[in-house]
Amino acid sequence: MPRVVIRLVHASDATELIAANLASIDLHEPWVSPFRDHASFQGYLARCDGDRSIGFIARERETGRIVGIVNLSEIVRGFFQSAYMGYYGMAGMAGRGLMSEAVSLVVSHAFDELGLHRIEANIQPGNEPSRALVKRLGFRQEGYSPRYLKIGGEWRDHERWAVLAEEWRR
Repeated sequence: MPRVVIRLVHASDATELIAANLASIDLHEPWVSPFRDHASFQGYLARCDGDRSIGFIARERETGRIVGIVNLSEIVRGFFQSAYMGYYGMAGMAGRGLMSEAVSLVVSHAFDELGLHRIEANIQPGNEPSRALVKRLGFRQEGYSPRYLKIGGEWRDHERWAVLAEEWRR
């Protein structure tokens, strides 16, 4: 049985998630810039409409503590059936493999429940924990994109990692 459970992010999660994000700034920067106030959370929640973007909260099964967030975004149907995936863990929960379990559950959900064919994760080259996570789960590196995403006000290089449904089910 997985040590984490996932579910969709709800408006009722705002205060707890904002507090967890604020407590995790040192862990997040410079890799991600998650919401840190109620207005930003409301914007995030509005983007997670269930059609083109879905946000999942991961909690430790035993304690209920927030492990992290996993997002599927830019979900494209039709001939593509693909999505981008982003994720981040919370301070005090890192280094235990819990985010690997959370990401694995979301990828399985994307392939088995949403019928997607491809998931892509874009990771900054220096983010070794994130690179190790996707490698461990069977993602393969497909390429390198200079100045790909603007994070923290700066354009940052990213490696492109992906996994296909048929690769995941092996």
